[in-house]
Order: sequence, then C-alpha cells, then structure tokens
Amino acid sequence: MNETTTDIEPSAGAATAAGLPVVPLSKLPEPSQGPPRLGKVLARAAAVTAALTVAGSALGLVRDQTIAHLFGAGADSDAFLIAWTVPEMAATLLIEDAMALVLVPAFSHALARRAAGDSPDPVRSLVSATLPRLFVLLTCTTGALILGAPVVVELLAPGLANPQLAVDCTRLTAVTVLSFGLTGYLSAALRAHRSYLPPATIYLAYNLGIIVTMLVLHALWGVRAAAVGVAAGSVLMVLAQLPTFCKHMRAGGPAAGRSPRIEPAGSSPLSAARPALLGFGVLAPVVLFTVCRQSQVLIERFLAASLPAGAISHLNYAQKVAQMPMVLSLMICTVTFPVVAQAVADGDEGQARRRVERDLALAGVVVLLGSALVVACAPQIIEVLFQRGAFSARDTATTAAVMRVYALGLLGHCLVGALGRPFFSASRPTWYPATSMAAGLLVTTVAGALAVGPWGVYGIAAANAAGITVTAALLLCGLGTRVVSIHVRGVATTLARLVIAAVVACAAGLLLTPLVPAALPSLLLGCLLVPGVFAVTALALRAPEVAGLLGLIKQRFRHVD
Repeated sequence: MNETTTDIEPSAGAATAAGLPVVPLSKLPEPSQGPPRLGKVLARAAAVTAALTVAGSALGLVRDQTIAHLFGAGADSDAFLIAWTVPEMAATLLIEDAMALVLVPAFSHALARRAAGDSPDPVRSLVSATLPRLFVLLTCTTGALILGAPVVVELLAPGLANPQLAVDCTRLTAVTVLSFGLTGYLSAALRAHRSYLPPATIYLAYNLGIIVTMLVLHALWGVRAAAVGVAAGSVLMVLAQLPTFCKHMRAGGPAAGRSPRIEPAGSSPLSAARPALLGFGVLAPVVLFTVCRQSQVLIERFLAASLPAGAISHLNYAQKVAQMPMVLSLMICTVTFPVVAQAVADGDEGQARRRVERDLALAGVVVLLGSALVVACAPQIIEVLFQRGAFSARDTATTAAVMRVYALGLLGHCLVGALGRPFFSASRPTWYPATSMAAGLLVTTVAGALAVGPWGVYGIAAANAAGITVTAALLLCGLGTRVVSIHVRGVATTLARLVIAAVVACAAGLLLTPLVPAALPSLLLGCLLVPGVFAVTALALRAPEVAGLLGLIKQRFRHVD
C-alpha cells in the first residue's frame, strides 16, 4: 500500500557513519537538549508542519473526489493512474526519502562550516557543486521517460484497455521527475536551515494545482487534464519554496565577527558534500527498503491491468481511503522517532525499548480502531466520499468490498512503518528491513498472481494484506536481536487484545449501522458506535493503552473547564 507521508527520516546511525551531526527532519529535542527557547521554536514549527500536513492530506482527498467525480472508474481513469505511478514513485524517492537522507546531512555539514567562518561560503559551494549536476541528470531522465513512455506503459500495465491514453498521460506527468527532484533538494536545504514552513506547504500547492487544472480543462482534454494538473502541481511545489531558498542563499557568508578560514589550495567546492556521500553505504539499505515498499503498488497495477476496465481505479480509491488510519497511527512514531534514535545512539537500551513498545501499542490502538471503522462502514464511507458524477453505485459497491479486504493488512502496514524507524537508528548498516520487505513483496507477487484469476481485485488486495503482514512479523521478531531488545511476546499480547476489541467493535458496526438507510446518518452512527464499543471492550480486556488515552482525554477536558 502506497504511503503519501514521510516514512523514513535521516537516522542517527546514518549520520554518525558519515561523520556528520544528527539532524532528523522533524527533530523535537528533549528538554535537556539545546536552549529552551530553541526547543520552543522547534516545537512550534513541528505543530505548524503537522497542521499543514493534515491540511495537505485533506486536500488530497478532495483531489481524489474530484477525479472520481469527473472521470469515474473506467478505462480513462485506469490509464491516468498508470501514468501517475511514475510520479508516486518519484515523490517517495526524490522528496520523502532518498533526497532528504543524502542532502540534509550535507547541508548541515556545510552550515557548520559556514558558522566556523570557512571561506568561500560552504553552503553556496555545495549548491554550485550539486544543483547544476542534479538538474542535468533529472532533465535527461525526464527526456528519456518522455521518449520511452510506450515501453514504460507496456511494462507497468500489459493488456491495458487504452494504452495510448496512458502513454499520453505518462509523457505529460514525466516533468515531475525534474520538479520533484528540485522540490526534494529545496526541502532538504530549507530543513537543514531550520526553515520548516515552506516545505510543509508543498502538498497543499501540489494538490491545489491538480484540482484547479482538472476543473478548468477536463471538458477540453478529458483525463489528460488530470495529467497536466500533476505536472502543474509539481511546478508549484518548487515555486512554494524557491523564494525562501534564494533568501537563505543571499544571506550566506562567513559568520559575523569571525575571520574567514581560507580553503586549502586544490580543494574543491564538492568537498562540502563529500561527507554525505561517504554515508551512501549506510543509506542504501534505507533506499532499497523504500523502493520495495513502494513496489507493492507496481505489482498491484501490473496484475490489475488485464482485468476489466475500472479495476485499477477501484484498487486506487480503496487504498487511498483505507490507508488513512495507518497514516494517522504513524504520526505517533514519526514524532517520537528522534527520541528512539537518540536513545540508541546513547546506548540507553531501556529507554529505547520502552519507547518502541509504547509506540507500537499506541499506533496499534489508532490503526485497529480505524480498521474496525473501515470494515464496518466501508459502503457508507465510499458513497459519501465518491458516489457522484461519473462514479456509480456499482463502483461504490466494488470499491467498498476491496477496501474491506485492504483493511486486513492495515496493522501490518502500521507495524512495518513503525518498526523500520528503530532499525535505521542503528549505528551500522542493516539490510534486515530491506530483505524482510523483499520477502513480503515476494509473497504479494506470488499470492496476487495466483489469486487474480479466480478473485480479481479482491485477490490482489488480499495478496497485499498477506505480504505486508509477513514483513511485519519478520521485523517484529528481528528487532530484538538486532537493535532494541523489545519484549516480542508482550507486544504481541497487547496487540492481540486490541485486535479482539477491534473485531467486537466491527461486528457491532456491521450489525447496527445498516439499520439506518441513508449513508451519511449511518456513517455518523458508525463513527460513534465503533469507537465506543472498541473502548469498552479494550478496557474489559485490560488494555492499558486505551485506559491511558481515555485518562489523558479526561485531563484535557478538565483543564479546559
């Protein structure tokens, strides 16, 4: 299942091996770390970033609703989604993971040299040594993708109903390779400068560009307008950050009050970037893990291409909605990841173990509650969100059924995202997460190939759930022997209690919500009933995480009163 949020941040281990300071992208210092004033600034920046991220995700939902309304679920939308596969993969590699993992440490190192008074300005030297080369590389890749679009479509979706339309859309979206690369470069540079607001706005700009372009051009260009919108939105991502980036470049120079330290003869501007490159062997397992995880979408669309028109669209809509509980649950682990990384780097195994175990339990509460709601109210959710315009009642029924199958793997997706973080906090490279992800991908591929014939899109969704669950089990069992000695049996017991609570809550929703005929009132009933039954059942099973969360909510209400 594809993720639209940042999964892996620069790890303490990667930065240490590269000889660089640890600079996680969303670092929230402990009270003892750094000046209190700086901690407040970073906390405020993190809050603003989180709010803008949620707003970007909400606008992404509006974008998907617009696509469903204008183009429904058929051959045209399938062709566009095949073309959209390339930008989805490019966004993960060039914005979320690989670019950040390489460049944030490089810019941090250059900023430290600037503060020491090095001359010429190390930050400008880094930009002049890397940005032009990156621009040329991305431009050539974009051109190759435009020329090779027919081959790309044939590889991604053999047997697609309208391959020429997919080729046209792929050529239109190919520009995202260049624009996403520049977006990732600017985001890494700004975060290293502790400028968090512009990078947090990029998905707002992206989704807004897609929505506006589709609404204006769909009558003239059909689904090609969506592809143009993807290209336009990606350019807006660059423009949203460029002014602030240029401002930081103009403000460069040796630190005030210090004599510039002249570079030795024969030194190259590229030397400012060299320490980050030395850490490539550490970063490679992270990149491979991410690629394998994103490849699940490629496998699904490859298998669905031979099915009747609309199959890829049904999978896409079901996946986008079903993954929301998983995204929310991983926000917990994203915020606490620096704490785990610091504890691992300091050798405080007890602190790391307690934090990881608590994160897994809290994330489990969120994702299992969300899974119960998704399964219980799937038809109502899809009808309220998408059933209008070209998206028919039949599309609603199929998408809802697929979404219920996808929900079976949500816990696995959550655990994979949560467990990957402590693995990449280690002080040396570890290939275990990548090999575990590859094993799960193999299960997804084989099971999907066997199931797509008799069960169609439902078999593909079930294969996704099976493969990610295998990966989650491997990571959970392997973490204790490699990084953090968590109590696997205790974590499994806690999750089992939460699973039982989710099953009971889901059953209550399945039995009672259909009694209300209209979709929206029925969904509102489910949103009240399912969490209530989940909480009561979890408390009866003595799940301490639920009791702790309820106690925290009570304290907040008392504080407000």
